[in-house]
Amino acid sequence: MRLDGRKALITGGSQGVGAAIAECLAKVGCDVILHGLADDEVCQESLGRCSAHGVQAEAVFQDLSLPSEQCIPQLLDQLPDLSQVSILVNNAGTFCDKPFLEMDVATFDRTMQLNVCAGYFLTQAFARKWVASGVAGRVLFTGSINGILAEADHTAYDSSKGAVHAMVRSLCVALAPNKIRVNAMAPGLVVTPLTAPVLSQDPQAIEWMRLHTPNQSVPGPEACAAAALFLLSDEAEHVQGQTLLVDGGMSIWQQPDLPNYLRS
Repeated sequence: MRLDGRKALITGGSQGVGAAIAECLAKVGCDVILHGLADDEVCQESLGRCSAHGVQAEAVFQDLSLPSEQCIPQLLDQLPDLSQVSILVNNAGTFCDKPFLEMDVATFDRTMQLNVCAGYFLTQAFARKWVASGVAGRVLFTGSINGILAEADHTAYDSSKGAVHAMVRSLCVALAPNKIRVNAMAPGLVVTPLTAPVLSQDPQAIEWMRLHTPNQSVPGPEACAAAALFLLSDEAEHVQGQTLLVDGGMSIWQQPDLPNYLRS
């Protein structure tokens, strides 16, 4: 699966899942633009890993939690001709959340803006340019297992990822006639800079997740990269409007088995 001659923008691409996707695309010949919040050491390390594969790697910076009418134009102003960027990975997002009875409007709105609205309107901007230029663009959203399996204290996050999965289906129907392919990848729990602080608060959390995952793995972000590459590749040309679960089987296991030490 090669992407030579293509250029991709990966939002949230300076670290975590986004950085892993960016490096995977770079390995197969794709020039990459990493979006992040700031030009920090983490971003420079991600750029270095990508450019080491012999492709062009650059970065843009923008806070996507701002209103879309403000942040999207500001991000686009930093980009080259959008018709030269034929791959868009909407990966930027947040996991900030509160129990439902404590939820406030600001937290809910920020979650929806980062996880849903920013990707929706960024895709719209790219699609307008691609349609006008006759570019067969490719769009990938990062969804989540939380889009199909609920957690009691993550109502805003769960709602936002469910919206992403529905949005992928709708955008597919809207854009497929223009040869623009839209899909999503939905990770289970992976250890990233976003999830690591939460997991560190509960040392038993990772063990609990392993017990509820058929392959008993809680991997790093690299587990998601190959799935993203497939969905963006020529080989996935007939895969349209789908959400691929990358969760070790957690989403299909109705009754996880108890380990032996809990059976007695």
